[in-house]
Amino acid sequence: MAFHIKNPDTDLLARKVAALRKTGLTEAVHTALLHELEREQRKPSLVEVGIDFARELRARGNPQKGRPADKTFRDSLYEDG
Repeated sequence: MAFHIKNPDTDLLARKVAALRKTGLTEAVHTALLHELEREQRKPSLVEVGIDFARELRARGNPQKGRPADKTFRDSLYEDG
């Protein structure tokens, strides 16, 4: 299957990478895409980021110094003024 790069800047980048690696354009694009895919797959998911954030907050917290989250406290969060 043919692959045509229509963007001149992208074409130039692919040619520069191919020249630096002394490979063909297909191999240069293949390697670049493979590396980008691997990099993206190593990123933590949003769920993992959220879990880590919650764990960090919990580790920093001090329950003895906290205020009770009773109805009065929750209502105070929505008061105007």
